[in-house]
Amino acid sequence: MPGQQIELNPVDFITVGTIGPKGQRIFHLQGGQGRQLVSLIIEKEQAWALSEAIRELLDDLDKRYPAPGVPVESGGIDMDLREPIEPVFRVAQMGLGYDEDQDMIILVAQEAVVVDEETDPSLIEPGVVRMWCNRDQMRLLSNHALEVVKSGRADPKQNGRLIYYWT
Repeated sequence: MPGQQIELNPVDFITVGTIGPKGQRIFHLQGGQGRQLVSLIIEKEQAWALSEAIRELLDDLDKRYPAPGVPVESGGIDMDLREPIEPVFRVAQMGLGYDEDQDMIILVAQEAVVVDEETDPSLIEPGVVRMWCNRDQMRLLSNHALEVVKSGRADPKQNGRLIYYWT
């Protein structure tokens, strides 16, 4: 059975956000184009890794292909999740690419698929979402995703870890 294929080229916005209280947050990657809104569930570690990968990619692109103009600052740009938040799927892996002719970055997210013992894995095709973004959108996404990850519990040592104390 073929997986769902969604292409937002280009996105009007892209963001990362969470739903739920600290310690129980569900992370979402969300993008939109026109009236189409795509929400995906990601892990906290994926949000952090995406932020770092975007930063590294942009540093490399800015050296190899200097962009004209001044980068946009996040002030005044709405980076909140949009309603309704109805995830298409949970993300297994993400990748970044660059189209030099269009000076656009593509973020590709692939669905996490659970295969039971009775199903032939070669018959399952995971869903894929492709979001085409400009450098400014990706720079804002990288910075915002890092802020969202850091806004968890006050003591980062408690983020998902068991701490033992001896007296």
